[in-house]
Amino acid sequence: MVEFRIDRRSGVATYLQIVQQTKQALRLGLLEPGDRLPTAREVVEATAINPNTVLKAYRELEREGLVEARRGLGTFVTGTLGGGTPADHTALRAELTDWVARARGAGLEKDDITALFTSVVEEPDKGDGA
Repeated sequence: MVEFRIDRRSGVATYLQIVQQTKQALRLGLLEPGDRLPTAREVVEATAINPNTVLKAYRELEREGLVEARRGLGTFVTGTLGGGTPADHTALRAELTDWVARARGAGLEKDDITALFTSVVEEPDKGDGA
């Protein structure tokens, strides 16, 4: 089950943090169709946020076709995001971990690493060059 972490200093609305963290868990294969999300009460107890905020996030996820609320049972994952297999994710994560270690060794801080990574990810595809 996913555990939400709320960063009150991020400037990102709390409900959007829940939406983003749920989507990230789906992309990483930590959540799969059929999995139950924590109840609003469980999230409130763990994060001390307003229950309506949790419900707003879950409604947004439902609107996007990623979850389904089942009265009396909870909210369940119905959609998926991302591609690749868990084995692909494991191998790529290991490579990325090594890359981050090299970046830190070169003196880059978290924001520097994030900016560099984001610039590469957002670069338009240049084809295969052949």
